[in-house]
Amino acid sequence: MKICVHGAGAWGTALAVNAATRHEVTLWARDAAQADAISKARENTRYLPGLALPPALTVRAGDLRQAQAGAELVIVATPMAALRQQLTALRGTTAPVAWLCKGVEPAIDNSPATFGLLAHEIWAQVAPELLAGVLSGPSFAQEVAEGRPTALVAASPHAAVREALVEAFHGPALRVYANDDIVGVEVGGAVKNVLAIATGLCDGLALGLNARAALITRGLAEMTRFGLALGARAETFMGLSGLGDLVLTATGDLSRNRKVGLLLAQGHTLEQAVASLGHVAEGVYCARTVVQRARGLGVEMPIAEGVVALLDGRLSPQEAVASLTGRDPVPESVHAPADSRGSTQQD
Repeated sequence: MKICVHGAGAWGTALAVNAATRHEVTLWARDAAQADAISKARENTRYLPGLALPPALTVRAGDLRQAQAGAELVIVATPMAALRQQLTALRGTTAPVAWLCKGVEPAIDNSPATFGLLAHEIWAQVAPELLAGVLSGPSFAQEVAEGRPTALVAASPHAAVREALVEAFHGPALRVYANDDIVGVEVGGAVKNVLAIATGLCDGLALGLNARAALITRGLAEMTRFGLALGARAETFMGLSGLGDLVLTATGDLSRNRKVGLLLAQGHTLEQAVASLGHVAEGVYCARTVVQRARGLGVEMPIAEGVVALLDGRLSPQEAVASLTGRDPVPESVHAPADSRGSTQQD
């Protein structure tokens, strides 16, 4: 295949490196100087230092339309904040398009029409004619670039997009599973980042493995409630983009969102924690939006609420944990409606 990857960050570079062993791949960078440096060094020293780029991988900047000319698959590997602009620029593209970003979009100019949108909702607003979807699941860019075993999920309502993603990336070390529940896959990718901050906080306060397990499990319940209210299927949250991505991001040492929680527990300010990362931690930027949207849907998300209070400085790390452990006892589960959608009760 001929593939164009928009965005030369860690994840975009990692997938481009992986695919270039079997396909003709162009990695497009917005910054011409960055593209030139990567091309000359044959290494992305900023995001994936020490990893040599395969000879078949071309790095370009400049005119995006020219860079993706003839592409059979276009991958958008930018942060969520840039997705709207990228999809707008891709209007009229006939090749399948897939994004890698996870999170929700903050309101643009305080407009309710853009508040807390997931990626597929941005797509529906700006370029609904595109054949598009998402590639998500438990994956650290460094390990994918190194060829370590990984499993991802390709989600789209369009079979052509799912099939293109499987053809492009499925191989001996990287398995890609198709799923048509794009809502559930994107909710998992967004909410797990918020929950990873909470788990990092739990570990940073040395609360123990029992507490970590409880937090991950109850976090999965929150994620599922939120997703069902948006029309997702419950089984999606037991798969790669739900439980799988949550476990990885909440426990993996390469997780930026988990590191934020660890640093806050150690007494660092939010500004200090974010500045130390060198990368975007999407959970910091989408936590408030997820909580506000959940409130609008009547969905209770106490762990996410605690994370927001912590990030806003309204609670200390110890107080944030106490706010969760001090909640009144409730049954572990509640019966969902007959169609298994829309349960918003506290559990």
